[in-house]
Amino acid sequence: MPIFSLPSPWGIGTMGAQARKFVDFLADAGQSCWQILPVGPTSYGDSPYQSFSSFAGNPYFIDLDDLAEEGLLKREEYVCLDWGENPSQVDYDRMYQNRYPVLRRACARLDRSEAGAYAAFCRAQREWLEDYALFMALKEKFHGQSWQAWPEKLRLRQPCALEKARKELEEETEFWKGVQYLFFRQWTELKKRANQKGISIIGDLPIYVSGDSADVWDDPEQFQLDEEGLPTEVAGCPPDGFSEDGQLWGNPLFDWERMREENYAWWMRRIAFQFQIYDILRIDHFRGFDAYYAIPYGDKTARNGRWRPGPGIEFFQTVKKNLGKQEIIAEDLGFLTDSVRRLLRQSGFPGMKVLQFAFDSRDTGSDYLPHCYGHHCVVYAGTHDNDTILGWMKSAPRKDVQFAKEYLRLNSREGYHWGMMRAAWASPADLAVMQMQDLLGLDGRARMNTPSTLGNNWKWRALPGSYDETLSRRLYREMKVYQRLPGQGRKEKK
Repeated sequence: MPIFSLPSPWGIGTMGAQARKFVDFLADAGQSCWQILPVGPTSYGDSPYQSFSSFAGNPYFIDLDDLAEEGLLKREEYVCLDWGENPSQVDYDRMYQNRYPVLRRACARLDRSEAGAYAAFCRAQREWLEDYALFMALKEKFHGQSWQAWPEKLRLRQPCALEKARKELEEETEFWKGVQYLFFRQWTELKKRANQKGISIIGDLPIYVSGDSADVWDDPEQFQLDEEGLPTEVAGCPPDGFSEDGQLWGNPLFDWERMREENYAWWMRRIAFQFQIYDILRIDHFRGFDAYYAIPYGDKTARNGRWRPGPGIEFFQTVKKNLGKQEIIAEDLGFLTDSVRRLLRQSGFPGMKVLQFAFDSRDTGSDYLPHCYGHHCVVYAGTHDNDTILGWMKSAPRKDVQFAKEYLRLNSREGYHWGMMRAAWASPADLAVMQMQDLLGLDGRARMNTPSTLGNNWKWRALPGSYDETLSRRLYREMKVYQRLPGQGRKEKK
């Protein structure tokens, strides 16, 4: 359940009252984890996997009602604004137009009410916050242009140009720092509530960062860029049975050789920060640490890419050495080779099983079928890149759907979605994670993301009252039947 998918009268889900209510719902329903999508500020396409920073939080998730209760806002400053006509969809254009003027009012009042706490936050987060705030202030100055299009002195981070910009844009950088203070203050309180209720937060770490980000602008030497700051090759996936052109993500690729020489210090900072805000971390595109797909910069499809070696097990040994043993889930989906499987075993991380993949008639003997699972894995009916269960039942090839019905003994009387979810709960997997859309029995119109498309993704929102006591009781009964309540017979997973 992404933060942005929570109900709210102000256009998008936030970390306020509805988030607290959702935590209570999870606890009452016998759940132990809440998995969310990345919480960074979104850029092109509104995707949480394309963020302006690996460290910053999304300003849209700051709850306005909580700010009003604290005296940082007046309700009349935001209740009359147009937050969109459809409560089941995020209108990102309206968010961009309306949210920031409201947040500017709140941040302007921080000096009077919370100067000490704000100053302490800025000192504690200085390592990333200073450059992020300047990056966002410069983007504002240059009307949203990518940093690669900025004047050369700023693009190449010449010290005199940076110092001049900091003085000129001091008020604007203070605003962006204030936004991050508000975000992390609310996030800390929400996570504290979840942990007190026995709920662990599963965060999501994209393997790649956006090219137009403070991460790349601040430390371009970590990436495969030319002298002008442009990528030489970019990330993606090769053509397969689902996409004849492959997937062209466009993210800059890491300079793994340089990173290795520096003992992966950039990555250690990044992962350490993630474990300050999450309890468990899902690492996206795990196979990219074994080998990554490199596509020539400027290509329109992923057809001409080639595989290059990643850092391998040395990287995860360095993580363990520097950060200790952490709870990590490996997103080991996609085209898997023996070397990827070997890397997963060596890492010791649980991989992912996706039930919708189990019934693909092109893949005979699929190890996604529940009877093939071991304990050390996490099972999903579908991820954010899949259709909902009911959407899949309508759109998948007839042969695949028929196989699913026979294997899972599905019947329409109770709803196909309940039958598929029960198969996940009944499986040996240590952890089972369901999409909220499936728990609510929604069709393909509630799909979160269709890979390689733009315009209709990352918008779904739950309607107020859609998850209620009836659903909570039913979920609790299912957890009890399949021994997934905390303290029952299964191996416990925090």
